[in-house]
Amino acid sequence: MDRKRLGVVVDGSFTAGLTVRLDPGQSTEDLQIGSFMVVQGREYTYFCMLSDLQLRTSDARLIAKPPQGFTPFVSRVLSGSATYAMAVVKPMLMMPTVDVRDDSRQLAGQTPEERGVMSVRTIPMHYAELVEATEIDFRTVFGSPDKPNHFVFGQPLTMNLPICLDLGRFMERSSGIFGQTGTGKSFTALVVLAGILRKNVGSTLIFDVHDEYAYGKESEQKKWVKGLKHLFGSKVLVYTLDKAQSNRAGRPADGILEIGMNQIERADVILMAQELGLTATASATIGLLEDRFNERWLTELLAMDPESIKAFCAEKGAHQGSVEALQRKLRELQRREYVRESMNANLLDEITLALENGKHVILHFGKHNSMMDYMLVSNLVTRYVRERWRKRTEKYEVSKQAADRPRPLMITVEEAHKFLNPEIASQTTFGTIAREMRKFHVTLMVIDQRPSGIDSEVLSQLGTRISGKLADERDIDAVLTGVSDRSALRNALASLKLRQEVLVVGHAVPMPIQVRPRNYDAEFWAEVAESPVSVAEDDLEREKRELFGA
Repeated sequence: MDRKRLGVVVDGSFTAGLTVRLDPGQSTEDLQIGSFMVVQGREYTYFCMLSDLQLRTSDARLIAKPPQGFTPFVSRVLSGSATYAMAVVKPMLMMPTVDVRDDSRQLAGQTPEERGVMSVRTIPMHYAELVEATEIDFRTVFGSPDKPNHFVFGQPLTMNLPICLDLGRFMERSSGIFGQTGTGKSFTALVVLAGILRKNVGSTLIFDVHDEYAYGKESEQKKWVKGLKHLFGSKVLVYTLDKAQSNRAGRPADGILEIGMNQIERADVILMAQELGLTATASATIGLLEDRFNERWLTELLAMDPESIKAFCAEKGAHQGSVEALQRKLRELQRREYVRESMNANLLDEITLALENGKHVILHFGKHNSMMDYMLVSNLVTRYVRERWRKRTEKYEVSKQAADRPRPLMITVEEAHKFLNPEIASQTTFGTIAREMRKFHVTLMVIDQRPSGIDSEVLSQLGTRISGKLADERDIDAVLTGVSDRSALRNALASLKLRQEVLVVGHAVPMPIQVRPRNYDAEFWAEVAESPVSVAEDDLEREKRELFGA
């Protein structure tokens, strides 16, 4: 099989990577940090990532005193002798050379392990050739779209070939989508979510605080895009906190979510401590109220008059000023339109049952999109769903019947640092899920532009990370928490463009790869939608007018 040779291995180590002297005619400008490449050893073929490029010279005088009037002819004369270039590649996977197949059709339906691909355990000898990766190499490592759980997520930056995510493995562990503002995190998440719905690998619960997932809207590029409800119809159920929003044309809601003060627990309130301006004594005070009134603690607190507060403090040893301050600040919850004095769990049961039966649920916030609303409702709903999955798993472990096995569930949450920062991650439902709920078949997909604000223990539990460009060094370090080959991946991450370039690392891909994600556009909708979707421009404009009155 003909491959373009780029150079030969001249140095290196197992830990630091292989140093390759590039051939004289090979320009460094044709290579990109993070590219997928292949080293052909004698016994094994090594699948590598380009981590560094270096310019060298064999004559120190060329550095101390560069020639004057340098011309392309002089450059060509010196290239390969007095001046040359080096590349550093990091082997990520290897497979026996004799197993490389020339017919890519033979690769369909096989896992990398079935093709002999394994973790790197050695390195090639001197003068092994570095060559460009071919379509067969990409298919060998990243699989074929023909497999049930494989979904085409995008293309490598330098080639027009499909790169697949194994969505089954993606949902096995919590995951993260990161990137600074403007990198397209929400559209990347929409591509992943649409793939999960299309491949039916599990259920999803999505907290849509910014109105980006349920319904269509206009993007920053002034283009109309469809929501998941439009693409997948009855497979997606939308519950809203905003009654008025549910009556808008083209934005159907399957239910209006209301919560009762009897459903609010201490952890829900402490999560909002910053938004409510609570002091450090609030948690202890709420604990005393729960001891006295159980689930009616919030209702009873808000109903207390000064004499009742004084009597409670005398009985429980609470500080009167703390109780009065807590009452004053928690009245803000009572003012929320969707909060009632008491509610049963019927609607939460309905949502959970839908998820268990293979539906996908989007919780739409509408006008109630403050951080306080988001944190209160998402933590409460997630806690209820988590408990249901825990009980279902325990039942399955006893019965061992396939019918009792919980359906994999992925919960999507934005502004993740608000729920998972080091101060409160151990107290929130989301922190519990990230650390230990994988064994109960519940995982998170966290979306954030400030990964450095997320607890490092939580970050280390993320199986798959999809990251766009990050400017802050702390955010880059956070994304790479617990990942091997950090230096090579740091270079790959730093080299990304602002838009439509991401680095994918972890459980859902056999090795790290820079990817150009698919466009979330009419062509994509027509491929993934449950029912045929027209891609005509006039059809899109008509839907835009119906939804927005434009």
